[in-house]
Amino acid sequence: MAKKSTIQTEKVNTYIVEWLKDYANNAKVNGFIIGISGGVDSAVTSTLCAQTGFKVLCVEMPIHQAPNQVSRGREHIEQLKKRFPNVSSIETDLTSTFDAFKDAVPTDGETTKVNLSLANTRARLRMTSLYYLAGIHGLLVAGTGNKVEDFGVGFYTKYGDGGVDLSPIADLMKSDVYALGEFLKIPNTILTAAPTDGLFGDNRTDEDQLGASYDELEWAMLADELGKSATEFVGREKVVFEIYKKLNTANQHKMNPIPVCSIPKKLK
Repeated sequence: MAKKSTIQTEKVNTYIVEWLKDYANNAKVNGFIIGISGGVDSAVTSTLCAQTGFKVLCVEMPIHQAPNQVSRGREHIEQLKKRFPNVSSIETDLTSTFDAFKDAVPTDGETTKVNLSLANTRARLRMTSLYYLAGIHGLLVAGTGNKVEDFGVGFYTKYGDGGVDLSPIADLMKSDVYALGEFLKIPNTILTAAPTDGLFGDNRTDEDQLGASYDELEWAMLADELGKSATEFVGREKVVFEIYKKLNTANQHKMNPIPVCSIPKKLK
């Protein structure tokens, strides 16, 4: 079911780096800022940005974070700073900020919905912090979403990790991101770790939340693009395709532009 990446990693790397350079030059900014999670997407994105020669600020923003996620992020940042003199880092511990927010809002609703809303709040606090620092240093917030997450199942927080200035890897499938990560020699601890958004303060993986692996969802996304339907599949393939379609439909509000109520000219 999995699709092995066929991208030309060296050429794709060069293409994205040049794209980032052009964008930064045209925007007349000093460089890029990236939130580092300890996952492959932020590791690849920050390494791509580092190659531009522009200032790159890597930001750790733990909120009751699992220790293994923190250690992977720090390992990557230290490696990146050794490789690229234009890379710096900062840690902004948002745990107390999150706890203060949690204490200030009502949490007496349905437990599942409250927990999900609080998880999304973590992502939104991080987005706010990134834009605060970006404003101080004249930087662009680089998004870390890949194609499956951003345009397949919508697995990101609206106005959280989805709130960015540009998206360098959003046209790459997850398998492509891993291939690029291997080419860029990001830490093996990151390449072999199970993907997780880290928003719940535990070790649940993305697959736990989505009900399917990225390999499976990538297959389903490609099948959907070919016009396939669930009736054409059986067993696990049918289950995965239905999961993909359900998530894709439910999260269109993230993928489409904000609806605008256009007032008829005769009423103006």
